This record gives sequence, C-alpha cells and structure tokens, in this order.
Amino acid sequence: MKNLFVCAATCLHNTAIDEKLALTHLAWQRLVNDELSFSDDVPVLAIAEVRFPDKPVLLAPRDMPKRKVTSPEGKAAFFHAIAHVEFVAIYLAWDIIYRFRGMPQQFYQNWLRVADEEAQHFELIRAHLQAMDVDYGDLPAHGGLWDHAKDTAHDLLARLAMVPRCMEARGLDVTPAIIEKFNSMGDVTSVKLLTRILTDEVGHVERGSYWFKYVCQQQGVDDIEAKYQQLIKQYYIGGKPKGPFNREMRIIAGFSTAELDWLELP
Repeated sequence: MKNLFVCAATCLHNTAIDEKLALTHLAWQRLVNDELSFSDDVPVLAIAEVRFPDKPVLLAPRDMPKRKVTSPEGKAAFFHAIAHVEFVAIYLAWDIIYRFRGMPQQFYQNWLRVADEEAQHFELIRAHLQAMDVDYGDLPAHGGLWDHAKDTAHDLLARLAMVPRCMEARGLDVTPAIIEKFNSMGDVTSVKLLTRILTDEVGHVERGSYWFKYVCQQQGVDDIEAKYQQLIKQYYIGGKPKGPFNREMRIIAGFSTAELDWLELP
C-alpha cells in the first residue's frame, strides 16, 4: 500500500485498531524513504462512511462519570479519556489528508507526520492504561470530538480553525496544570508521558496555524484574524472557548496577540 490516499481511505473506513496504527507508521516510514505516491485519483467518500470501533461506548460529555485523578479509578478514567482523544486525533489527521485534495505536497507530509505522532501518543497511553489493568474501550468516552470533523467536512478553513486551532489548542491551555498535578503526586511516568504529548501538540497547532494562513491567502482573505473569529463563532457551540489561555505556548504555535486578546474578551 504505497499511495497516501489509499492509506488514508483504509485507516478511515476500517475499524481494526492495531492495523490502523501499523498502517499509519508504515505510511510515515514510506514517506521518509521517498516510497509514497501522492497520486490523488482515489475517490473521496462522504464523511458519514468513516468507521470507528464498536468500543468504547460513546456518551455525551455531560453523561461522562466524574472522577478525581487522585484515586486509581480516576487516574485510569483520565488516561482512558486522553487515549480516546488521541485515537480520534489519528482519524482527524488522516481525514484532513483524505478529504481536502489539491494542496501542496508539504500539506500532506505535515499531516501524515501528525497522524504518526498521534498514533505514537495513543500507543504510549494505551500501554500506560494496560499497566493499570485497563484497556482502551473498557470505559466509556465522550463522542463530541469527531462532530467537529463532520461539521467542517466541506470547508478546509473551518476544519483548520476548529480542530488544530481550537480543540487541539485547548491542550496547550490545560495540560501544563495537569502535568503539575501529577508531578505533585510524584507520578513520574504520567508526567513524562503528558510532557511528550504536550511538546508534540505545540507543533501540531503550529502546523494548523501555518496552513490556516496559507489557505486564507490562497482564497484572498484580507483579514485573517477576523476570518478566524468568524469561523470560531460559527462552529464553536457557545461562541468561543473559555480561558484561561496559555498565551506563551499559543504564540509559539502561531497565534497572534490580537487573536489571543479576542479569545480573552468576556
């Protein structure tokens, strides 16, 4: 399987987790070895055709049980939730490759790297869970993240605004405090794992910022910051995310001071 878009279709339309992970890593390795074709004559199926495994059971965020990470059950539930976010993130990276054609080759190279890193994150968290005698799928997960992909399946700018530059950027805001929490508990393994993920996620958001600006320029958008505001207000339930925001990390990841000032407005 040496065509990028065939790999994307296979990962999106088959449910086997281990095969999806292996194919993601194989595709990245083939890219590194200059063995991957970018011929895009692979048809694009509707996003409704994307298939997920039967487990975990998906619940609305409000129906998810509340647990504290200071208990063994709460810690397992927390990392199961993170595993689900990373698993869906593999789909999100493959879907932006698969669904939006005609972009420069660098676009597809960037998002394949993101897919590979998200797969690595998932595997690391899954191993961490298994050390707690829990596997991915044993607990429920919230089903809201993929909704953003479905809402923006027709619009690359909206996808870039909502996924890397909104939902993924939230990780930059909240993860440092979670790392501090596990650090205060003396949980070195969890700290290392979350720090690795946070470091990679800064790069993912930065790629989202880069391509958001690129597509704006290609489409003749004069005010890129106003376009970002318009898309967030259009697609984010509640108008925009609530802070606090990690200004330092978001600026590294390509946010402007004006965008951050707007996000912080009440």
